[in-house]
Amino acid sequence: MPELLSILVPVYNEARTVRQVIDRLLSIPLPVDREILVVNDGSSDGTAQALDAVPPVPGVLTILHAAKNGGKGSAIRLGLSRARGTIVAIQDADLELDPAQLADLVQPILDGTTEVVYGSRFLAGRPAGPWISIAANRTLTGITNLLFGGRLTDMETCYKVMRTPVARSLQLESNRFDIEPEITAKLLRRGQRIVERPVTFDPRSRASGKKIGWRDGVHAIAVLVKYRFR
Repeated sequence: MPELLSILVPVYNEARTVRQVIDRLLSIPLPVDREILVVNDGSSDGTAQALDAVPPVPGVLTILHAAKNGGKGSAIRLGLSRARGTIVAIQDADLELDPAQLADLVQPILDGTTEVVYGSRFLAGRPAGPWISIAANRTLTGITNLLFGGRLTDMETCYKVMRTPVARSLQLESNRFDIEPEITAKLLRRGQRIVERPVTFDPRSRASGKKIGWRDGVHAIAVLVKYRFR
C-alpha cells in the first residue's frame, strides 16, 4: 500500500492565519504524498468564510465544518475518523510551527525506525516564549515521565506524528486540550516507543489569540493521573 500522510488541522477562530497554513501545507516538500484535513471547530470569527474561499484541491484538501465548537480533541477525532493515510500528523493553524518541519518528522516512520515521532520544542535549547509557559511545559512533561517511565522533553507538543493504526488504536476520548496528555499517556502506558526530533516555533501571546491557559495545565495533570491508574 503506498504511503500517504494525513495532516489533521484543527481550527478554531484562526481566520487570520488558516489560509497561510493551508497554502504552506500544499506547497512544502514532503517525502510522501499528502492529504490535508482541515476541521473548522465551530469558529465564530470568519474562519468558515476564509475556508470557503480556499480553492478546491480534489483528492488532497478536505475541509470539514463541525456544527458547534467541541474543542481541539473533538476536531482531531473527527479528522482522524476521515483520514485515508497510512500516517497521521497534527498541525495547528496558528503559525507557531512552520509546516515545513513535517518532512523531518515523518522520515523516521518511513524509514521503519519507529511508529511514533514527536516534534520537541526543547531539544534545540531553550525555546522562545514566556518563562512561565516554558516552566509549565517542563513541569507537565516531568510529571508525564514520572508517572509513565518516559524520557520525553515535550509532552504538550502539537507535532505528534504516528502510524494511523496506532492513532486509531488509542480510542481517543478527550474533546479539548486534554487530547495532548491523553495521547501521550496511552502511548507510554502500552510501551510505545516515541522518537523526538527538534522543532522550532514562534510562540504567540493570549492577546494574539493563544487559547490554552493555566486551567488546561491543571486539567492535563488530572488526565495523566486518570490514564495512569484507570
